[in-house]
Amino acid sequence: MKKIILTLALFAGMISAANAQVDGKAIGLRFGAGTEISYQHPMGDANRLELDLGYGSWSVLGVTGVYHWVKDLSSITDGLNWYIGPGVSLGYNSVWSGLNVGIAGQIGAEYTFNFPLQLSLDYRPTIYVIKPSGSPFGAYDGVCLSARYKF
Repeated sequence: MKKIILTLALFAGMISAANAQVDGKAIGLRFGAGTEISYQHPMGDANRLELDLGYGSWSVLGVTGVYHWVKDLSSITDGLNWYIGPGVSLGYNSVWSGLNVGIAGQIGAEYTFNFPLQLSLDYRPTIYVIKPSGSPFGAYDGVCLSARYKF
């Protein structure tokens, strides 16, 4: 609960930051409790959709979609942004043989180099509203590092 309140306070405090320009698409890998193939697609000047497909260490094959509001931090250094947004997660748990459906949120920072490489560090808590019977996973959170090719 403290993490959620801290995330909301951070969002409220930084909401006045300038919007970043979301330039192009990106594809790569997201590393954390598992590995995901990550794709980012622009949805306007300062918004995008991130879709991740992966297999987690908790035996879940899943897909997560998160809508990002991207904010500019170029006053610190060119190429630096932060982002926040809501999403959904859908997966299959092979241990408990059942479907997982969750509500997710994501907050992170990214740096895009002068060549087509983007690195990001983010936090994505997920609360599962549907889970297999007997599964202890009612929630998940973790910090992930991503490396993506920008095009």
